[in-house]
Amino acid sequence: MNTRVDLPGAPYLRLQFNLRCEDLYRREGLLRLDTAFMTFLGQADAALQERLKFLRAGQSPLPPKQESEFLINLAGHLDDFIAYLFGIESEVGALSARHFELAPLYSCKRLFVQRKAVNTYKAEAAAAFDGVRLEAQLAAWFDGRFSELEFSRHVGEWLKDEAANAGKIDAAMRYAAWAAHTAEGQHKHHDGVLFKIPKKLDFQRLVPVQTRNEDGISVHTLSHVRRRHGFALTDSGTDLVGALNETSYCIWCHEQEKDSCSHGLKEKPASPDARPAFRKTAFGVPLAGCPLEERISEFQKLKTEGVTLGALAMIALDNPMVAATGHRICNDCMKSCIYQKQEPVNIPQAETRTLKDVLELPWGFEIYSLLTRWNPLNLRRPLPMPPSGRRVLIAGLGPAGFTLAHHLMNDGHAVVGIDGLKIEPLPAHIGGVDTRGTRVAFEPVYDVESLYESLDDRLMAGFGGVAEYGITVRWDKNFLKLIRLLLQRREQFALFGGVRFGGTLEVDDAFALGFDHVVLAAGAGRPTVLDIPNALAPGVRTASDFLMALQLTGAAKNDSIANMQLRLPVVVIGGGLTAVDTATESLAYYPLQVEKFLRRYETLCAEGDEEKVRAAWTAPERQIADEFLAHARAIRSERTRAAAAGREPRVLELLQSWGGVTLAYRKRLIDSPSYTLNHEEIEKA
Repeated sequence: MNTRVDLPGAPYLRLQFNLRCEDLYRREGLLRLDTAFMTFLGQADAALQERLKFLRAGQSPLPPKQESEFLINLAGHLDDFIAYLFGIESEVGALSARHFELAPLYSCKRLFVQRKAVNTYKAEAAAAFDGVRLEAQLAAWFDGRFSELEFSRHVGEWLKDEAANAGKIDAAMRYAAWAAHTAEGQHKHHDGVLFKIPKKLDFQRLVPVQTRNEDGISVHTLSHVRRRHGFALTDSGTDLVGALNETSYCIWCHEQEKDSCSHGLKEKPASPDARPAFRKTAFGVPLAGCPLEERISEFQKLKTEGVTLGALAMIALDNPMVAATGHRICNDCMKSCIYQKQEPVNIPQAETRTLKDVLELPWGFEIYSLLTRWNPLNLRRPLPMPPSGRRVLIAGLGPAGFTLAHHLMNDGHAVVGIDGLKIEPLPAHIGGVDTRGTRVAFEPVYDVESLYESLDDRLMAGFGGVAEYGITVRWDKNFLKLIRLLLQRREQFALFGGVRFGGTLEVDDAFALGFDHVVLAAGAGRPTVLDIPNALAPGVRTASDFLMALQLTGAAKNDSIANMQLRLPVVVIGGGLTAVDTATESLAYYPLQVEKFLRRYETLCAEGDEEKVRAAWTAPERQIADEFLAHARAIRSERTRAAAAGREPRVLELLQSWGGVTLAYRKRLIDSPSYTLNHEEIEKA
């Protein structure tokens, strides 16, 4: 049957099996869907269907390795079923074909570049090669089309008859060695994957800094520059090529039951009866693996084989809120990767790309949403439980609160979520709830891009707790809207903003309203307030307060009149990830602040006398205003020169000339929490 979509150009959602979109959000509809899947599975593989029925009964669970093999087999059929259910077989087939099209890249990298080329020609020999001449020679053999994929395809063909193609193979090896070993080759293929060889880990130099001594203090700097403009998303993550580079690098160690990324890297027990302890990094951080024990190796194998819907189902089995994890959020899995002496598999990149590949399909959000409620790979709870009659109040709608809300609803409970922040309403045709809180019909999402907003223009919606106001634009906060829709569209859920537990609503009030349980998910702790002299002096503020004010007040928006003043130079005291974020956001905010000040100053002066504009200012205010105006005019001039020259504006160099931002930490760089927990954030900053 058809579900009406009134958005211009959007098609109807035509689900198979006489299902409607709203059925996918109700237990009764999901029961019908599950029956259809079992029939579909029985027609494709009757033995697998019978085994699934047996395992769902829970009488004889499989050992871990056998369960993984079973789930991988089942995921392939689930992939076919979902594509058929949503009528997107051709789009899913095209995505799968793209995986196979790229496959030569990764086999060539592993078997030819890593095993042959860089071992045959070491760095000293490669330094003498003429990469430009070799590229021209290879391009002639490639019919003029030189790319990493063309290189891989042709080398694969040549290796089928090595004797006949010895000269071509040697030229390819020389080029590969030049591209992998030399600075020129690495620069040329900076955006590629074929010639990037995993580096050995030096835990004392995880970040390639240049260090100098100034008055007895070690000063660390990086040579590369990541230019930034305002508060748009700064890191969109990898593409399919990059994700498959990671999943192909993975050795799928669930097959040997050594998947430490999921279960942690353990020491050998001292005795047969002793419980094994987790190994620790060089900095004493336990290598406990994924906190959710997500089936990482299994999903990466499926992704490599082009079973993308099945791969997402494998992720959602243990991590249904995957939109709130992955790239730039968590890396416990990556630290515990089986590769401990060389660069690990970048699992967060692969995980987030797998989600995006599904979201970018027609009805992709609806597919992801469905897999959080109905997932045949979940042998213990493939469907939401029947209503329990119990009601739970969750105070705090950050990552802990919204994740728990999801699982409580799948366990059959009704959930009300409250948050101290004002939560902006979503359009009723998207969220299924109008401004009065009444449930209304919602429209299925055909194109996930219709839900997204530029982070430069996006209003703070209030939902997501620390993921909303604490995490910077290094992470795509549009994912918070997806998470919210997963919850808000369900009849068992309601949310209310502007309600502070312990103030607006007391614990006795909650039980008087009929709640059976209250969950406190209001955060891990209070912001750190230092008891030191002059902690509240002008120009001094805590880093957490700065980040919250920057995002919650809208100060980063061009049209905001929020009063948040920042002067250069800035010194951020601390060595954690909050300090790193504060440093990056200070550099991004300062140009926006002074340019906004200049525009408004010029507008006021154009409407009246400049002396009248300045008349009410105190002497310190005049000094700050003149400083802002001078800096803004310098930035404006640089932007004009850059536009005329067709280059990037060198605003960062101006900021550095005015003092820039310094991160000061009382210990060594390698002792700082940001380095020991997530050193990539230092390099990206």
